[in-house]
Amino acid sequence: MTTFFVTGTSTDVGKTFVSCALLARARDHGLTTLGLKPVASGCHATPQGLRNADALALQTQCHPGLPYERINPVAFAPPIAPHLAARQVGQEITLDTLTRALAPALAEPRDLTLIEGAGGWRVPLNDKEDLAGLATRLALPVILVVGLELGCLNQARLTAEAIRADGLPLAGWVGNLRDVDFAADETIYRANLATLEQHLPGPCLGVMPRLDAGGPEALARTGASHLRLPSHLPSRLPQKDTP
Repeated sequence: MTTFFVTGTSTDVGKTFVSCALLARARDHGLTTLGLKPVASGCHATPQGLRNADALALQTQCHPGLPYERINPVAFAPPIAPHLAARQVGQEITLDTLTRALAPALAEPRDLTLIEGAGGWRVPLNDKEDLAGLATRLALPVILVVGLELGCLNQARLTAEAIRADGLPLAGWVGNLRDVDFAADETIYRANLATLEQHLPGPCLGVMPRLDAGGPEALARTGASHLRLPSHLPSRLPQKDTP
């Protein structure tokens, strides 16, 4: 099983979109997949309990399927940072509790598992721990989603430096176009991408265009065509006979 931790340069930069597209790409190669969202805030109430839109999107890309509670074991209703959401409901999140909560899902034999963080790399879990500690504890290579917008060069480089300082490798990065104006000048847009390729210590796995229409599955399917998988993943596609 190959597992990666997916983080972003900030909140709402497309981590779930990219994670779902990578999982869809893996499924195209005949691989089994698992997408996990250990902690999520901004959940909505349902008869089955709190549900998070990002975790539900990841659930659609799990093959074979998995119960929601294993995908998102810690869920909060307030749409704020997880440690603040936990505080509002009188709970505390720790790395120990998250590690134990994820253990059943991580015991599933899957070719590709993606664990999606919340917010950016340094989002707190409590007064002493942050979510990056989960990736460190599990010794996971990291995939960085870069929101392509003004300021992304600084955000991406600082995040990559923090990942490296924590002793983890950057397995790759994906650019996600958030601001149409950012790509309006083709020359400047390409120059920004070239700067990211020069300074980030991992390969570019693709650049996602701005896609606004369609449900999670349709978006993942469209996004998959713009990505390549990280290195060292197998393919279970039937091999063509050679003469």
